[in-house]
Amino acid sequence: MTIMNGGGGGGGHRIVTLSPSSWHTSLSPTSTTSTYDEESNSSSSSRLIRQLDEHFDKFNRSSSDTDVESSTRVPVVPWRSTVLLSLIFRLGIFLLPSFVSPRFSRTPSSSSPSPTSGRRMRPGPTAYLDGMRGLAALFVFFCHHSYTSFVVAQGYGYGESSNYHFLKLPIVRLWYQGPPMVCVFFVISGYALSLKPLRLSRSRNFEGFSATMSSFVFRRGLRLFLPTAISTLMVVVLLRLGAYEWTRDFANDPDYHRNVREIHYRRFDTLGEQVWDWVGNMWRFVHIWDWAKFGGSTGYDPHLWTIPVEFRASMMLFLVLLGTARLRTAWRVVTVLGALGFVYRSDRWEMVLFLAGMILAELDLMRSNSERKQALPIQEETEKEERGGLGWKGVWWVVIGVMGLYLMSQPDEFGEETPGWVTLSSVIPEWWSDKYRYWQSWGAILFVLAVGRLPGWQRVFNGGSVQYLGKISYSLYLVHGPVLHTVGYATERWVWTNITGIETEPAYNAGFALAAVVIVPMVIWAADVFWRAVDAPVVRFAKWVEGRCSI
Repeated sequence: MTIMNGGGGGGGHRIVTLSPSSWHTSLSPTSTTSTYDEESNSSSSSRLIRQLDEHFDKFNRSSSDTDVESSTRVPVVPWRSTVLLSLIFRLGIFLLPSFVSPRFSRTPSSSSPSPTSGRRMRPGPTAYLDGMRGLAALFVFFCHHSYTSFVVAQGYGYGESSNYHFLKLPIVRLWYQGPPMVCVFFVISGYALSLKPLRLSRSRNFEGFSATMSSFVFRRGLRLFLPTAISTLMVVVLLRLGAYEWTRDFANDPDYHRNVREIHYRRFDTLGEQVWDWVGNMWRFVHIWDWAKFGGSTGYDPHLWTIPVEFRASMMLFLVLLGTARLRTAWRVVTVLGALGFVYRSDRWEMVLFLAGMILAELDLMRSNSERKQALPIQEETEKEERGGLGWKGVWWVVIGVMGLYLMSQPDEFGEETPGWVTLSSVIPEWWSDKYRYWQSWGAILFVLAVGRLPGWQRVFNGGSVQYLGKISYSLYLVHGPVLHTVGYATERWVWTNITGIETEPAYNAGFALAAVVIVPMVIWAADVFWRAVDAPVVRFAKWVEGRCSI
């Protein structure tokens, strides 16, 4: 079984062996200030059931009054007495996307996550980070979907003529380039995890700071590892049901997968062997004791390798927050900058991004006009922009933002030979191991910094559809791999075999695009269901456990 080398990025130019430590992109959940009523869908479903009850009662009464002979009248059974039908109906409502099911109710909830809801609450001052994370998660999925068929790691102008396509241009390529999205995830995580502790520290509310940090540390492991354990256990179920066997030959066929061939995990002879293997994988997955590259990656879903990285970096960030909590703001910034310089020289790109996120949060709090507002100055700047346009400061931040996007577009391979990147690649320190992550990391930092000062750009990430992606972002990351390996591969095989063929490049590309029309909505639907069935309940469960265990 073959796949690209782990040192690659969003896909390679050659096919090599894949192991669980191979390169993949990922994301992790970090909540910001936006909120959502998790019970809106269940309440809407209950209202719909009551409405149907009334409908069936009316139908039963009208049926009983019909002028028919009593000998031929069939006894009417109340709908709710049929437990099986009720359960099937409830399941059907639950399986509807969360932005569809409330529409069956006469009084849809205003807190519905519908991308088209007309009564959605105004986003919080940092809600744009949720939207940014949602788009990044979608682009990671696009990367893993496309790099099996196309070379996505090489930049515009490198080598072969295929690299002169419009879609290979800097910035344009970001919608299917995975590694820079990981950098964005880590900056957002550092920001979101630091914002509340920093706010409490700056207000000298050390009792609240202590309670917040205790909660963060206690719940972090549950938040990160419990959903991944459930998603990989779902892979075990799919393996035992034969879903992976259904697409195994296709998954390893170089005629169809012409670039990367991801590991298609094996099916053991017995259920016991499969479960025991999964237990061993999960034990190794909780990989927090060293900084080995791709440490903890699991063959059940190799995309998950950054979850242990996220956990470890979060713990380090919490340690820095604790150590600097009582420092004056200026000294805290200086101390964190020193720590950032240390991890930079130590070649720890993930810690650079987390600490950079902490510094961005501190800078935003410093911009606040008053600590009593307990808010960021985003809304004030939005009003100023609406009244007077960007101004010279706005133009400056637009330049910074575009520069960040360009740096994020650093090719995952052969940057030193790619036009527009030769000089930039030459200044990357020799001791920096993952060369392709160097400018991508700095670009992500600049981009998040700039968006925080550009209300116009924030509105893009505050849109209903993008905010919806933010809500399901972690679930989208967790389920897109298993869905691609089962329904996704089956759809592509059927389209290429029965509709377009693969004999010519246009036919191959057309088949990929046609299959994507089915695969993309399917992945988003699966993420929506997983979000409501697993991810959101895990958040509540972690809070419940903390409450039960706390003094």
